[in-house]
Amino acid sequence: MAPSRARCGRPCLTAAHCHVAVPSAYLYHIEVRVYAFQVVPSQGIFALHRARNVELQTGTKGMLKQANNNRAQSAVAWRKIGATSSVIVGVSGGVDSAVSLLLLKQAGLSVRAVFMKNWEEDDNGEYCAAAQDLEDARRVCDRLGVELKTVNLSAEYWDNVFSHFVEVYRRGATPNPDVLCNREIKFRAFLDFATDLGADVIATGHYARIEHRNGRYQLLKARDGKKDQSYFLCLLNQGQLKRAVFPVGSMDKGEVRELARRFELHNHARKDSTGICFIGERPFKSFLEHYIPRDPGPIVSVEGRELGSHDGLTYYTIGQRQGLGIGGHRHGDGRAWYVAAKDCERNALVVVQGREHPALYAEELEAEEVHWISGHAPALPLRCTAKIRYRQEDQTCSVEPVSRGRVMVRFDRPQWAVTPGQSVVFYHGEECLGGATISKVPAH
Repeated sequence: MAPSRARCGRPCLTAAHCHVAVPSAYLYHIEVRVYAFQVVPSQGIFALHRARNVELQTGTKGMLKQANNNRAQSAVAWRKIGATSSVIVGVSGGVDSAVSLLLLKQAGLSVRAVFMKNWEEDDNGEYCAAAQDLEDARRVCDRLGVELKTVNLSAEYWDNVFSHFVEVYRRGATPNPDVLCNREIKFRAFLDFATDLGADVIATGHYARIEHRNGRYQLLKARDGKKDQSYFLCLLNQGQLKRAVFPVGSMDKGEVRELARRFELHNHARKDSTGICFIGERPFKSFLEHYIPRDPGPIVSVEGRELGSHDGLTYYTIGQRQGLGIGGHRHGDGRAWYVAAKDCERNALVVVQGREHPALYAEELEAEEVHWISGHAPALPLRCTAKIRYRQEDQTCSVEPVSRGRVMVRFDRPQWAVTPGQSVVFYHGEECLGGATISKVPAH
């Protein structure tokens, strides 16, 4: 399917006329990937197509000319969705959700946008950029002619995500709020809100894919391996996947930014957010001190030698190198110090020197609250791959039953800085099978 041509001369993503003006600057022999959509009402299939080797050039009159064969091939079918379905897109102000909105709008679907505000504590603008995010979302929606609504889910975020986040830190572990936020806020509270507005499905800017195979929905890795976010979506269930679409899951990040630039979305070069989900980027230790008081104790070597003092086990995580304050200790050998363990009974922070110290590695871990996306636990023991942190390469392992909701994960190779409270996420090839919370790392 070739991209259609609007009256403005720009290749359009649908047969409808383009509503975005052509940039005044001339383009010369710029090779881009042009995206087109096909809605097949009779089959209810909403498919994304990618054009091959499309070279565009403009003349002095600014008319775009297709210079070679633009025959398109199907790249991926997102999921079954009726041509008249109502879609609500969760927009954050970032480029990924903006392009998701653009693609769905250009596909001719009934699209609305919702901006979620999920944090109100100390919301003074210094670290939490909700006001700027909302303004960016509003500008995108104005550009695309899409209605924008806002919803305040701060109470749900506090009760179902942040309270748990603080409690896990109090226990001396290191939680992963983004995983819980996706399950409880974006794909539960937000999904419920969208349903009340009459939406059939919701869309977000996550880098992941959903396919329906063998009678169930599968969560698959994104095409762009560097941006894949399936790790953070490991707690979703069949009902949530059934009503979700990830429009940019089959695109590379560079393609997303280029498409946003070509359609003159102002946030096409906006920096990706990296802070705590909905809370933003801020000095983490001082932030935690608002909710968990200091509890000083000793810093000790793995041999038991006292090296200094810490402000509270809460403020440190396994594998941490910075901020220990013992870099020039006379009992050291010049190598960097790393947090190897937390001894909660003695309130002691255990450290070692050198990143390759054996105390930083573990061949197995115990995990609890196991969740399988299919809704059914696979036959155990299971040979698969797993990640113990975002963007880690897949690690081959065996998953063995311990008790109901608990498993032992044994890796083929020792893993560095296995951290209680973090998520271990299981994969079979490109499919994300589910995940669990790391509860215990056996003593070395």
